Order: sequence, then structure tokens, then C-alpha cells
Amino acid sequence: MKAQSAGSRRLSILLSIVIVFGLLMACSKEEKNSAGPSSPAASSANGESQPPVQPSGDPAGAYPVNTTETITSWEEVNDNLITFYSNLADTPFGKQLEQETGIKVKYTHPASGQRKEQFNLMIASNNLTDTIEIDWTVEYPGGPEKAINDKVIVPLNDLIDQHAPNLKKLLQDNPELDRMMKTDNGTYYVFPMIRPDNALVFRGPIIRKDWLDELNLEVPTTIDEWYAVLQAFKEHKGATAPFTAMYNNETNLQDAFIGAFRTANRHYIDDNGKVQYGPIDPQFKDALALLRKWYEEGLFDKDFALNTDTKALDAKMLSGQSGATVHLISGGLGRWMESGKKSDEKFHLVPAPYPTLNKGDTAFIGQRSFEFNPSASKGITTAAKNPELVAKWLDYAYSEPGARLFNFGVEGESYTMADGKPVFTDKVLKDPQYSVQQMISQYTKPNGPFLGDPRKSLNTYPEMDEAAVVWAKTDAAKHLLPGFLTPTVEESQEVAKILTAVTSYKEEMFMKFVMGKEPLDRFDSYVEQIRSMGIDRVTEIYQAALERYNNR
Repeated sequence: MKAQSAGSRRLSILLSIVIVFGLLMACSKEEKNSAGPSSPAASSANGESQPPVQPSGDPAGAYPVNTTETITSWEEVNDNLITFYSNLADTPFGKQLEQETGIKVKYTHPASGQRKEQFNLMIASNNLTDTIEIDWTVEYPGGPEKAINDKVIVPLNDLIDQHAPNLKKLLQDNPELDRMMKTDNGTYYVFPMIRPDNALVFRGPIIRKDWLDELNLEVPTTIDEWYAVLQAFKEHKGATAPFTAMYNNETNLQDAFIGAFRTANRHYIDDNGKVQYGPIDPQFKDALALLRKWYEEGLFDKDFALNTDTKALDAKMLSGQSGATVHLISGGLGRWMESGKKSDEKFHLVPAPYPTLNKGDTAFIGQRSFEFNPSASKGITTAAKNPELVAKWLDYAYSEPGARLFNFGVEGESYTMADGKPVFTDKVLKDPQYSVQQMISQYTKPNGPFLGDPRKSLNTYPEMDEAAVVWAKTDAAKHLLPGFLTPTVEESQEVAKILTAVTSYKEEMFMKFVMGKEPLDRFDSYVEQIRSMGIDRVTEIYQAALERYNNR
């Protein structure tokens, strides 16, 4: 395309807006929803046509790219990596990625625990890197459409179509993933983290099997069985907090026990496909009554509200204060097994099913992620002087060699090939000083925009493999509200305002109900207060967003 003058380009854009608006009014709903990577032109959320992407450098999909340019990336660095490196560029992974892509990258990492604050400061100062790894659906006020309207990130339809052949093919081959990744008007806004099917479930109930064996008890499956087990742990094992949990992450507690009452501690989808707000369900009162009973009887950790990081869980699970919790496969079950067996060879943890009220029922809800993980996906910003080069760099992670690097690291160092499959080396798995997670963090990217490999496993105990199977036996896929819904800009602002107040009040009352500082007789007035704060409007917005998503 020949370069246009500034005046003629503005006139063309204005004419295009009028023409496109008329065409869109005439198009069917199905036609509007069919926008994909092969669309001839990307559209921003406000309906303006974007200039066609100009071809540059090497052909798409060819690596290494012949360039002297440096691009910039803002992203969290894995906490395990800090043991060895402060910047991703200096790691074996970063150096190998630069060698294989031919593209040099300058990384900026927010300080641990300060991702949100430093992201907001970056946006406020308009000092943007070329690409930013963040959850644009929730961490940018107003969501991805507003981020596009605010000219923070760019629509990616043309960039994916012309410069990201690996991701483009994945989207064409996987319509459900394709649907997850778009806004309601068909705009792609990130390069995604894509989880393999066997990595969707990674959190659930964990219990001391050696204690169960000693007390001649089975792994509990119902709420009544859990009650009997926790009583036995308190009376016969001296556990001061038989069941402990972190509450800064609602899912740790609610999926395991509140979910047994067919509700949730947040919005969820009921059996009729309708969005509901769990904390005002009548059955939520029954869940509160259970937790209050356990709390009063010393079965539920009296300090649960103070358990804001894993250090508290580590101390209680490894010291014998607690015999059960809800946590992760690697970061919990596997890590505790490794540490616990050093001081007590009998120390044994196993996964327990998500509990139900009735024996043999399928759990209503549980932890389950979706294939698309928006929290570790990258948008390309308007600050990028060469967005085509950024797209080429990001697309490498969806190629076969790129995905192998992101998942397994550097061949000959962190993995070798055996019978055509990558296998981690003893250098990673059996270091005498550092954990497997620490070692692998130098060679791979544990989270980020890439294609996950189902062959990847750092499990060192069979109980870890068993956990993913046991915890997957729920109806979570039917009842979890997708985290990548895209309410409109106005809806997002309304939701944020209402939920900030509602969540604060709900959390305060949850603690008071469980700890006995508020009588459960006040549950109805609590529900009325939450309704008066506008929660029904939020539910209505989520329902509309879910229906739009289902119709994409």
C-alpha cells in the first residue's frame, strides 16, 4: 500500500467509519461474531478501522529474525528465579530465547507482591513497554475494550493474521479457545497462555494419610466424614488446628467446603445456566453454620483469617498442628512431602475428593481453570514502534521449538530427548541444594503466553499425579463463571464500583459469622444489605456478558 498524506488518511478513515457503520447495521449477528485471525482488518472497541499492518523484515514464522532492534517487555519474574537471577534476560532461558528468535529483549519486572501497584503507576505515567503481561480482563479498569479505547494496547487481529502464523493456526484448529480470546466484538487483545488439558486442575483438599492409617480411618468424602476425621485429629493426634486454610484466596476455602452446599463464595452458574451470587444464597447460611461449628469446636484453624501466605500453612502442616488443608499440587502436597519426610519418614499426604453432603454425589464445584489463562497473557501496547516484530517474538512460543523451550528449557541442560519425548535431567530434578521448582525456573517460563505441553511434569511423588485426577471429579466446568468475560466499558466500571463495596462488606460479615461475632439470625439482614448495595445489577451484567460470550 502506498503511503497516504495525513489529510487524505484522515478523510479516508472518516469515510470508512461511515461505510463500516452502515455495513455493520446490515450484517447479521452471525456475521459480526465470525471475526477471526483471518479478518482483513482489525477493529478497535470503538468501531474505528485500524491501518493495515505493513510487512517488515523476515517472513512470518521464520526464525531467527534478522534484526538489530530491541523490544521491551514488562512482566513478573517467578519468585523461585530470584534465588539465582534478578532479570529474565540473564537466565539460561532468556539467553536461549534471544538466540532462537534473533530478537533482543529488555525486561522490566515489578517487585514481588507489587504487580498491581507498579502496573497502575506505569499506566498513569504513560511510560509503557512494548508488551505487558497482565490480566487485562480484571487488572485494567474497564477491561480490554477500554484499554484499547484508551490507546494503551492495540487490537491484534491483523498482527495475528499476518505475523503470528503459529497462534493463528491454533485458533483456527480450536474454535473454543478462539472464542475465549476475543472481546464480544471479535477483537483479539492478547497473546495467550494456553494450558494443556491435564494442567487445568491443580488445587484441592490435602490430608495426612499417615494419621488416617494410624487411626484406622478412610479418606473422607462427605462433610460428615470430614467432621469425624477432624475430631479424631484433634483428640488423638493433638492437632490444634485440624483443618487450616488460607483465606486471602477465596477459592482455597470455598471450593472445598462451601461448595458442598451447592453454592460458592462468589458468582457462579447454577444448574439452569443462570448467574448467581453465592454469598446471598439461602444455602450459603448452611455453609456458614458448618464452618462456625467447626470453628467453635476447635476443628477449623482459629487463625485462618491471618493465614495470608504459604508460610503459615507450611508451619502448621509440617509441625503437626494441622492435618488437612486446601492447596496446590506442587507448591503444597509435593513440597510438604519432600520437607516432611526429612524429619519423619512416615509423613504422608494424599489428595482427598472435593466433599459432598451425600455419599456418592459429584461435587458441585471445585478448582478448575480454563484453557485460556488471561492472568498470564501479553498485550502489545501503543508504545511499540515495531508491533510486527513484537508479534513475531511472541508467536515463537506457539511453535514446536518455542513451546519446547518455554516448557522444558534448554536441551542438553534442563532436558534431553528420549524416544522422541523431552525428559528433564537430573540437573533439574536432583539438585542437592535447590528445589525442582527453583531449578526449572532458570530454564523455562512457568507462566506466560505460550502453548503448554501435556508431557511436562515435575511431579516427584505418585500422589501428585493422583491429585489432578481426584480433584477433577467435580461439576466445576458447568458452574464456574469464566474469568475472560468482557463486559462493556460502562458495565465494567459499574461492576468495579459495586463489587468493591460489596466484597468488603461480605468479607467482614463472613469473618464475623464464622467466628461467632455475629449471630446467624442476622443472615437475612446481611442479604438485604448486599442487595441494597447493587449486587443484583452486577449479576445482571454478568448474565448478559455470559450470554454474549455464548453467542460469539
